[in-house]
Amino acid sequence: MEGLSFFVGVIGNVISVLVFLSPVGTFWRIIKHSSTEDFESLPYICTLLNCSLWTYYGITKPGGLLVATVNGFGILVEAVYVVLFLIFAPRKMRVKTGILVGILDVGFLAAAIVVTRLAVEGETRIDVIGFMCAGLNIIMYGSPLAAMKTVVTRKSVEYMPFFLSFSLFLNGGIWAFYALLVQDYFLGVIHLSL
Repeated sequence: MEGLSFFVGVIGNVISVLVFLSPVGTFWRIIKHSSTEDFESLPYICTLLNCSLWTYYGITKPGGLLVATVNGFGILVEAVYVVLFLIFAPRKMRVKTGILVGILDVGFLAAAIVVTRLAVEGETRIDVIGFMCAGLNIIMYGSPLAAMKTVVTRKSVEYMPFFLSFSLFLNGGIWAFYALLVQDYFLGVIHLSL
């Protein structure tokens, strides 16, 4: 069973890498036009926080190497996306993005690490981190819905990339299967609910 779970976890990592890279076309367009147009930064800010917390969870939990490594890669990719938003967004969006990054990706992450390091230990620490990750995973999977306002008002799916939505669906399925194999309830609860 351990070999199967590792194999499924590696497939999950590959699909997760594809999820992280799926907005490359969007960011190529942003760079090409030197504008973020009507794209939202919130999904990338939430995904950066999500990856940061899952990396922390994977580092803290014994046997969490696959979770930590793929989310470490996600941190790098999402940080690039957020920086591109900060470079190419109009001033108002740049300020909004900067504030959200400061509050969520720096402030909340730092508070979560400090509190779990100082206030809890052992399995309780893993449980607390796992609950935070599961909750934030809901936000990450829901954050592309921020694009729905633009989709509805413009009557076009141009600002809601299909490949991102499809790869999130595949990602949820494979990680749900992995969670069942390794009996990781925090990985499972969010992915089984998709």
